[in-house]
Amino acid sequence: MDFEKLGVFYLGKRYDLGARRRTEDLVLYDSRDLVTHAVCVGMTGSGKTGLCLALIEEAAIDGVPAILIDPKGDLGNLLLTFPGLAPADFRPWINEEDAARKGLSPDEYAKQQAETWKKGLSEWGEDGDRIRRLRDAADFAIYTPGSTAGLPVSILRSFAAPPEAVRGDEELLAERVASTATSLLTLLGIDADPLQSREHILVATILAGAWSKGEDLDLAALIARIQTPGVARIGVVDLESFFPAKDRFTLAMRLNNLLAAPGFAAWLQGEALEAGALLRTPGGKPRVSILSIAHLSDAERMFFVTLLLNQVLSWMRAQSGTTSLRAILYMDEIAGYFPPVAAPPAKAPLLTLLKQGRAFGLGVVLATQNPVDLDYKGLSNCGTWLLGRLQTERDKARVIEGLEGAAAGASKPFDRRAMEQTLAGLGNRVFLLNDVHEDAPVTFESRWAMSYLRGPLTRPQIKALMHPRRSESAGEPGAVAAKKPAASSPGPSDGGPRPVLPPGLPQAFVPVRGRVGAGAPPLYRASVLGQAEVHFSDAKTGIATTVKIDRLAPVADPVDWAAAGDPGFAVEDLENEPETGARFADPGAAAGPKSADGWRKDLATWLYREQTLAIFRSPSTREASRPGETEADFRARLQQGSREARDAALDGLRQKYAARQAALQERLRRAEQAVAREKQDVTAAGIQTAISVGATVLGALFGRKAISATTIDKATTAARSAGRTAKQAGDVGRANETVEAVQQQIRDLDAELEGELSAARTASDPAGEKLETLTLRPKKSDVTIRRIALVWKPD
Repeated sequence: MDFEKLGVFYLGKRYDLGARRRTEDLVLYDSRDLVTHAVCVGMTGSGKTGLCLALIEEAAIDGVPAILIDPKGDLGNLLLTFPGLAPADFRPWINEEDAARKGLSPDEYAKQQAETWKKGLSEWGEDGDRIRRLRDAADFAIYTPGSTAGLPVSILRSFAAPPEAVRGDEELLAERVASTATSLLTLLGIDADPLQSREHILVATILAGAWSKGEDLDLAALIARIQTPGVARIGVVDLESFFPAKDRFTLAMRLNNLLAAPGFAAWLQGEALEAGALLRTPGGKPRVSILSIAHLSDAERMFFVTLLLNQVLSWMRAQSGTTSLRAILYMDEIAGYFPPVAAPPAKAPLLTLLKQGRAFGLGVVLATQNPVDLDYKGLSNCGTWLLGRLQTERDKARVIEGLEGAAAGASKPFDRRAMEQTLAGLGNRVFLLNDVHEDAPVTFESRWAMSYLRGPLTRPQIKALMHPRRSESAGEPGAVAAKKPAASSPGPSDGGPRPVLPPGLPQAFVPVRGRVGAGAPPLYRASVLGQAEVHFSDAKTGIATTVKIDRLAPVADPVDWAAAGDPGFAVEDLENEPETGARFADPGAAAGPKSADGWRKDLATWLYREQTLAIFRSPSTREASRPGETEADFRARLQQGSREARDAALDGLRQKYAARQAALQERLRRAEQAVAREKQDVTAAGIQTAISVGATVLGALFGRKAISATTIDKATTAARSAGRTAKQAGDVGRANETVEAVQQQIRDLDAELEGELSAARTASDPAGEKLETLTLRPKKSDVTIRRIALVWKPD
């Protein structure tokens, strides 16, 4: 089809406002323009949701993943795609109240909806095959934080330390700390002013202190640190004067009550809230993740949206730079999250995404029906505006204000009067596309959505849609499951004094700070810590990397390193001395004088035999994954590289044909000018000939009584003029033939360009190919044991 072009989104067709009709000119939006973000504004009934869903459909077909924040519950319509367009497909999802109002039975209404959709798609050049392409192109899922109706989402990792890219940027880390503290306290019903609220200052101090050191927190650890922050002063005031222990205990209990509430358990279940997992399946397939929050209270919505935006921000900062579209963040009904004056927790990370997303290929799309509730100074970062029918003059004035801000840096002037007239003439599903990358705004009618737009989904409907996915989701790597603690040495529950061990046996102690129940002497249990480095290299792929390995194993003789696991604590924070008054469980087999040597040899042997490094390789590009890069991340990188190469190829084709097209257009212009000149000459000559002949005839008839020799000469001259006129008419015909010849050359060149585009279109997508797996193994000399120690961990 004409709209199946490389790197463009089919939005609709141009609309003639004067004639009040749709034309056949396609409106194709360059996907790269979306990296400068977009805002869509339109009142209820304007078709705003249908246009935005069509945009997401186009992105999914192009392999671009998306995270959609859904406050109303109607973005789940993206899962209602029926390639067969049969009434039975529509029947479970129709609104039976609509059927009753129309006087139809549910079955009759479902048949009517199926016919409507089939006809609507046909009018726009779409069909069931394109719907099937959409379904195959991406994985669609509905997540319901705080609920098990859809796929649940766990916020446990939302208090983990941000990646190094965020921690290394003081301003970015400060924003992350402030927004997280504000959203959490808002959930508790506390007015958390960052400068006035002592609760906010305390929580922000705790988060900043832990995160700056790369230390993860969870709600339980945060509760403990509120009681024992580990700092003597807040600013220049001592802790007890600033926030007495009694008041800190009250705050800790409020947070504890939230954590202990039965309804809050749903917030801790399901897949981890990680942007990378929301954008790609474990196999690397693009994912359209719909975060439905319609069931949440206002405070819960703000809390979750803030956490999600911070996760997207962390993910974005970990990506490489690109000029192509990598992913989309879409939020419907943004009013309340991006107000013009107030600063809710979600505003700071959203503003950062708008300012910095372009460099990383993240396109932010915001939609609202209440333009007066938006910060248009912040939205001046948006390069694309999709404007539908507006309700009040005040709404139009605010939109004009935003457009002027967006056009401030553009080379072309902003025509306020023309824009006002255009906005006044918009109707249902008719939008104004103002793209700073294009020469002029375009008025268009949005295409028919492939998804069945039945309106907001109910919780039972979401549950039915996601039921087949729940069991699959529970087994995915992104799912959150309880971690099994590393096995420890047996000992009496009440413990005993510190055992006497050989002086050559290294010992270390896990810090007790942040431990729930701090205050009572801890009970230490022993495990064996091994730290090693394993070097992997491969000449064919050029890989040379060293992997650091930390393992914590049960104390035994010999140690079973295969049963070891992740330590579960920061190894660099280990201390040399235990807590005063601590108790110790019996370390058992650790009492031998040569225990450390045996553990060291056992670990080296196990690493040499069992440790491997799996590398993925693309057969088509011969590119290999980086060490530690997941299949999903590797496929995403391959697809991004393919998209960048495709965009570069498009630019190359445009440059290749631009000069030839310009030359032909110039020839066409000259040929058309020649036609105009010849026509003008013919007209002038014809008039002169007519005058001459007429004068001669009249002179012969009325000027004299007899025909003179002079009259005969004049007649002869008039005849010659008529002959020249005929010749010049022939010149017009030949000039027209030249125009037609040049036009044919232009058509031939367009066909040649389309042929090259078609060839590029058939190129294979490396992101969907079957990857080769290379398994690298180390040599004995590549295994280095850095540390063996008996580690005491408090219960």
